[in-house]
Amino acid sequence: MSNPLVQAFFVGRAVAEVINERVERSFTDALSELGKVDAELKEQLHQFTEEVMERANRSAEVDFATSSTTTSSDSETGDVQATIDELRAEIALLRTELQNYRSQI
Repeated sequence: MSNPLVQAFFVGRAVAEVINERVERSFTDALSELGKVDAELKEQLHQFTEEVMERANRSAEVDFATSSTTTSSDSETGDVQATIDELRAEIALLRTELQNYRSQI
């Protein structure tokens, strides 16, 4: 390569190829990391949802057990209408919470 113009052309082309390869590698690595972060976030959201549902179910079981005890004692005293009103209020509250939950999904 005696001609400096030809040499400059080949050097420029080599520089462009190396830059292109490095940009491509960096872009691929960035997309890979983004995919990993996305997968981790989805897994954390899934775990969070499961934990929330477990706690809600436990609370519902405890509340149901408590209300069953309350219902039994109310029935024994003959205050059936008050028990029905309480159950209707709880059902309305649960429906509202269920609608809120469904609207968030």
